[in-house]
Amino acid sequence: MTRQVVGSLVAAAVIVIVTIVVVTARLGTTSTAELELREDALKERTELQEERLDQQREQREKRQEQREGRDSGGPG
Repeated sequence: MTRQVVGSLVAAAVIVIVTIVVVTARLGTTSTAELELREDALKERTELQEERLDQQREQREKRQEQREGRDSGGPG
């Protein structure tokens, strides 16, 4: 009986260890702090892209206004 209990405990320990190894191999050892840093970097990149797009839109609008001003302001 004692042998069965010890065998069951060893088998359970092996199952737990294998499960931990498999999950770690799939998900990686990324810590919460690293995930937060990645998320912050992604947010910052997104904000920069949005700012650039806004600047490009503004420049396009200015150029369009300048063209329209030249087209309507010329001798007619």
